[in-house]
Amino acid sequence: MDLRPLVETTSTFVLDCDGVVWRGKEIVPGVKETLDYFRRLNKRIVFVTNNSTRTRQQQVEKFHKLGITWVSVDDILTSAYAAAAYLHSSLKLPTDKKVYVVGHEGIVDELKRYNYVLLGSDADASRTPDLESGVVVDENVGAVVVGFDYHFNYYKMVYATQCVMTLPECAFVATNKDARAHVISSAEWPGGGTMVAALEHALGRAPVVAGKPSPFLAKLLTQHVGIDASEMCMVGDRLDTDIAFGNHAGMKTLLVFTGVTQKESLEDELKRLDAPRPHFMADSLADLRLE
Repeated sequence: MDLRPLVETTSTFVLDCDGVVWRGKEIVPGVKETLDYFRRLNKRIVFVTNNSTRTRQQQVEKFHKLGITWVSVDDILTSAYAAAAYLHSSLKLPTDKKVYVVGHEGIVDELKRYNYVLLGSDADASRTPDLESGVVVDENVGAVVVGFDYHFNYYKMVYATQCVMTLPECAFVATNKDARAHVISSAEWPGGGTMVAALEHALGRAPVVAGKPSPFLAKLLTQHVGIDASEMCMVGDRLDTDIAFGNHAGMKTLLVFTGVTQKESLEDELKRLDAPRPHFMADSLADLRLE
């Protein structure tokens, strides 16, 4: 597949991180050199990740450790960033409302930027529900935000579902619904979508998804970059998040085979997920280095 027209007609490359730039703690070979090549061509680079566990500053620090030292917080949008922005700008949740968090520092940090009072997260990591007195939820909780949680437990499930079921105006928001992720470099483990699915099944209703492939995040991205989506290319390793996100937003899309989606199972995955086909495909982001 000739990738030269893609590079020549794209002003901004929107890159997923896990499975595109790195796998676990290891950078994908050739990616650093390709990003340097884009910069020499005056291409803008924005990273959009569904990883909600890390803060954007922590993501910056990971880039720097991998030798990509020019990345700043303004170059990164996360699903946690999108979830907090959704509560504030779309839902218009008052800041005197509390938010129950199933997840980690990435979500907490973004919600604190809007001065929300937070419950849950790591504070509930080792709690168990009292089977005699039950669980009494704070009546001022206005939203439950769910992302990947290493300490997902029954107490968090009970508290989160009770908030949504018993508090009439409590919103149910997910950072993302990724089924699997490269939590470690050598294997795919259950992703944040598995935690979301447990609550969704218990509640009998789907959450608002703030991360990829949501239209809300696409709007945030175009506002952040300041150009039309047609001038961007979304590069990702997942059909149901990255490629769906880019296609629906009107971007060009490039699927790479360094992450979740494998070339030999592509056609089966397209059918299984009923997913849109990418405009371009490559073995790696490194294939876009044309010099």
